[in-house]
Amino acid sequence: MRADKLLPLVGQGDVRAYEELYELVSGAVYGLVLRVLRDPAQSEEVAQEVFLELWRDAARFDPRRGTAMAWVLTHAHRRAVDRVRSARASREREERAASRWHRTAFDEVAEQVETNLDREWVRRCLAGLTELQRRSVTLAYYEGYTYREVAQRLSVPLGTVKTRMRDGLTRLRACLGDAA
Repeated sequence: MRADKLLPLVGQGDVRAYEELYELVSGAVYGLVLRVLRDPAQSEEVAQEVFLELWRDAARFDPRRGTAMAWVLTHAHRRAVDRVRSARASREREERAASRWHRTAFDEVAEQVETNLDREWVRRCLAGLTELQRRSVTLAYYEGYTYREVAQRLSVPLGTVKTRMRDGLTRLRACLGDAA
């Protein structure tokens, strides 16, 4: 049976349909999560979270908005990205906490000044991009969105975002190359 038929049954609490859905989509879910996380143990954990979420939220599936497989994989991708962001935030919190107790040496001050100058140069180079290029690059590289998510947030076709990203990154590379 196809996922489009199984998911509504799962939403009604059908355990047998849930088992069939699991067999049908578990490989794709795990593969997608593994591509995002690149850690088999974490990927297994996140895939398990996805399936718990599917059991709980299956009734919310709306076939008018897309296929069941797309809905399932969207849940998997979001959960994997959430895990990446959570790990990044945790690492940054730990680094901030550690830096509070660490006395800054002269070399670190010089390095911080250099980093600040680099950031300023990047800001200047970003200002040289078109608005769509700048928004696309900012959403993708500073806020962690995928190209598809950037396209959705900006309400433009995916191909347009890819082109603008490529052109924007080329211009940034040229601009930053002048800084070296």
